[in-house]
Amino acid sequence: MTRTAVITGAAGGLGTAVARQLLGAGVRVVVLTRDAASARTATEGLRRVPGGELLAGSHHGSLLVRDDVRALAEELAARGEPVDVLVNNAGAAFPGYAETPDGAERTHAVNHHAPFLLTHLLLSQGVLAPGARIVNVSSDLEKRGRLDREHLDVLGTSWRDRFGQMPVYGTAKLLNVLATAELARRLPEGMSAYSASPGVVRTGFTSNAGGGMKAFGKLAGLFSSTPDEGARTPVHLAVSTSPPRPNGGYFAKAAPATPSEQARDAVLAAKVYRRTAEEVGVAPLGS
Repeated sequence: MTRTAVITGAAGGLGTAVARQLLGAGVRVVVLTRDAASARTATEGLRRVPGGELLAGSHHGSLLVRDDVRALAEELAARGEPVDVLVNNAGAAFPGYAETPDGAERTHAVNHHAPFLLTHLLLSQGVLAPGARIVNVSSDLEKRGRLDREHLDVLGTSWRDRFGQMPVYGTAKLLNVLATAELARRLPEGMSAYSASPGVVRTGFTSNAGGGMKAFGKLAGLFSSTPDEGARTPVHLAVSTSPPRPNGGYFAKAAPATPSEQARDAVLAAKVYRRTAEEVGVAPLGS
């Protein structure tokens, strides 16, 4: 039976590479992009690749806005077909502090809240298949993240007066790695969730960056991988014959890897998970 995958941030770079490789592996693909124009561009390009006939459709909406994420979940549910793989690939880094309409710092909204919310909405609506795999694209920059256990900030608003693009991005990714580990502990039997580091990939990700992130992007370009190389890990997690172990683990180069010390803190992971569920308005699994 042909599997179906949903990929966010599939309009270019790593997301397009993941979609292309999944199509080539015989997986039906539904792409999610930020707007109608990027959806058209993505679908036109993907229909021309090997396996392009398996492209099952596209949807668009802003992952900065929780109501848009909810609308995307409703559209996916209305398709009436189970999703076997959810690749939460979309990510962003911003050069300055600003808040979304929901009152969250933008980097946290895109990199942490949106994938968390979309995943839980699809779970609650029965869209994810019984053996579904959830692949959250991460970054080794999670090691630059900073979390205060006693005053845990999942919104990112504590950065208002001390914004730094790289630590803010790293913190958003750290939150997502922690939440993914706890999600895996709570998922129904047969489902799995993973954090996937693509490594340093040559994309346009840092094109609008400022400060340290822009400098990092230029330096990284000297030794970075292609999008197709970066896609190797999320694709491995999506299509390997049996679900990779450990469930909830952090993977790089298509193998288990070791994230930061904070990312391995199970008590902190549970706290991040519960606080995030409360913030985005979903019921924690197992509650």
